[in-house]
Amino acid sequence: MLYPESNECRMLTSLDGFWNFKVEEQPIDPAQPLANSITMAVPASFNDQVIDQQIRNHDGYFWYQTTFNVSKMQLAQRNVLRFGSVTHEATVYVNGKQVGHHQGGFTPFEIELDGQIHPGENDLKVRVSNLLSNKTIPIGKLTEENGNYHVDPNFDFFNYAGIHRPVKLYTTSRMAHIDEIVVKYDTDLKQTTVNPEVRVTGDFDQVVAEILDEDGNRIERVQGNSLNEIQKMVISDTHLWQPMNAYLYRLKISLLAEGELIDTYTQEFGIRKVEVKNAGIYVNDQPVYLKGFGRHEDFPIIGKGMNRAVINHDHQTMKWMHANAFRTSHYPYSEEEMQLADRDGFLVIDEVPAVGLYAGFSVSMMGQKAANTWKIMQTMDAHKQVIQETITRDQNHPSVIMWSVANEPASQQEGAHEYFKEITDYTRQLDWQHLPLVAPKIASATVDVDLTGDLFDVIALNRYYGWYIDFNDLAQAKSDLMTELRKWHQKFPDKPILFTEFGADTLSGMHSINREPYSEEYQHDYYQMNFDVFDQCDFVCGELLWNFADFATPAGLIRVDGNKKGIFTRDRQPKQIVYDLKKRWGNK
Repeated sequence: MLYPESNECRMLTSLDGFWNFKVEEQPIDPAQPLANSITMAVPASFNDQVIDQQIRNHDGYFWYQTTFNVSKMQLAQRNVLRFGSVTHEATVYVNGKQVGHHQGGFTPFEIELDGQIHPGENDLKVRVSNLLSNKTIPIGKLTEENGNYHVDPNFDFFNYAGIHRPVKLYTTSRMAHIDEIVVKYDTDLKQTTVNPEVRVTGDFDQVVAEILDEDGNRIERVQGNSLNEIQKMVISDTHLWQPMNAYLYRLKISLLAEGELIDTYTQEFGIRKVEVKNAGIYVNDQPVYLKGFGRHEDFPIIGKGMNRAVINHDHQTMKWMHANAFRTSHYPYSEEEMQLADRDGFLVIDEVPAVGLYAGFSVSMMGQKAANTWKIMQTMDAHKQVIQETITRDQNHPSVIMWSVANEPASQQEGAHEYFKEITDYTRQLDWQHLPLVAPKIASATVDVDLTGDLFDVIALNRYYGWYIDFNDLAQAKSDLMTELRKWHQKFPDKPILFTEFGADTLSGMHSINREPYSEEYQHDYYQMNFDVFDQCDFVCGELLWNFADFATPAGLIRVDGNKKGIFTRDRQPKQIVYDLKKRWGNK
């Protein structure tokens, strides 16, 4: 799915702004005004914009409403309504009629509006659900009593909901339009052959493909009467996209009919090669050590809403710390963030929202007493859908170097291998680049009991020795961590091991002369213990700590005002460990 752009053939209108909002307590007629509504900003989560506990914690359905204007000239074009994401389910109504539906809260969807709109003001309503179950991705426990819903999320972050990403209306020609561009290429790292895969709806008699360098200079041009003729475009002296030293080309596709331009679109892309070999990760034939974070789209008031200033600040902060990588834990991040990652040169592990695939998971118990997940979960269809939508959206991003198909699944339970064999086979069929696959393993899925290690290219570990395991005993934690690492390497000697989570809750400003847990001193000692182990293991290919910043969670006995494992506070103020990490990563 193409990111919407404005150009000489396409008009783009933002529908972001202040919308009307109402919790559904009784059935609502989409053809009628949204009575007794309140104001809600879009894009943003609805939860923390209001001073009302009942609204903030509402499980069920709620409505958004706005209006948009269409000119007579615009109506002569094809009009498409596009949502960057709506969490977790959206039913869309225009002028009182249902025009579309989408399940899944972290990927875009669009709706053609032909025959649904008229000149002048048009009404737009979205019925949104934040309900989760054992059939959805992510997973939650859903109960209902007397028409009242309750969701117990099977994950450790707040279940923010709403219209989280931009809403746009764009136009294309009715005669023909470009639907999809996949920039496929072959490279020996010096010369590159680009073979665009372009999907078009409608009739045209000429197509032109141009490659532009980063300065806008045209370096290749081909044209023909069909899409099959715009192949084998050669970049003779390739400027590679490198980690933290990005270079982006642009592929411009234009459609003509009787000499008249009817549609055009420009797609950014970078050229790089990603491989797993010699128990390491290689980009452009050079080994890379990943330094960075698991993160969340999470910020005060806006929740998971897309905000360019927050995204830019976080990227600037990560660069200042000499980080080079992050994981989109635990869902695909906004398209705007992925575009910035391409430009900044970050290495991104792109994760789908398959979090909570562990029946009976709890933060404190780590899921050890859970029932058999694979007899309870009915997530295969939703899981495949979100993998397909994520790869389709993100396959042109050079920053994406791995796909993460799940986080902390019950990979030690009977049925796990069969489930993930189907998932990994499906993912590899979709991905023309054959990027490495991972699924970070929960602490209880140790090497002795895990059933899925053979299916993945990299062993990704979420490990909390010194916190959930060996709490306040860093000497024992160090010994146990080293023992487990050696066992993994012995079983899979050709696979690199990547730490995708490790961390300790720390209260900013709390100090302890005895270096007790939750203090900034303990956080320092905890990380130093982990680094001492990593540095002794040449098969460890990276360290993505948990978490970049403190984040909101459901209320819980061990969650006082959220998860405090961030090295920054939720409003991005540094804890002392930040300066230790900056020094370490600057020298590594």
